[in-house]
Amino acid sequence: MIRGIHHTSISTGNLERLLGFYRDLVGIDVLFVADFSGEEIENVTALPGAKGKVAMLRAANAHIELFEYAAPTPRAGDGERPVCDHGLTHLCFDVVDLPAEYARLSAAGVPFHCPPQLLGRGTVLTTYARDPDGNVVEFQEILNPKSRMAMTF
Repeated sequence: MIRGIHHTSISTGNLERLLGFYRDLVGIDVLFVADFSGEEIENVTALPGAKGKVAMLRAANAHIELFEYAAPTPRAGDGERPVCDHGLTHLCFDVVDLPAEYARLSAAGVPFHCPPQLLGRGTVLTTYARDPDGNVVEFQEILNPKSRMAMTF
């Protein structure tokens, strides 16, 4: 029986930089930061010689896991990959007062695709931004929680 989604994982070339974004700027709690290596990790990841650092963060009911691999040598990501390309398209945060968060994050230099937009006949206010690695991060405020549209973004 599958109970739900526990976490999303992001691989990065600079763990401290992403922690600066998700922990310090977005405000997500860090549960732990640790080194990883060993046969079990190699088996799970199917990566012989896998080793590096991992951080687990918690935001309310969801977790984000950040990996920085020291080995094997990873390929660099495409920090401008469009959300229509196959793969993980974005991570979404539920926020209160999106205009204030948009202003705060914009002032801190976070690049946004656009200012907050009303979607779903005015039930959701949302916008996409990029983290320091170029991953797309959505910030969403549900204005009408009883609307079916509010559950689809």
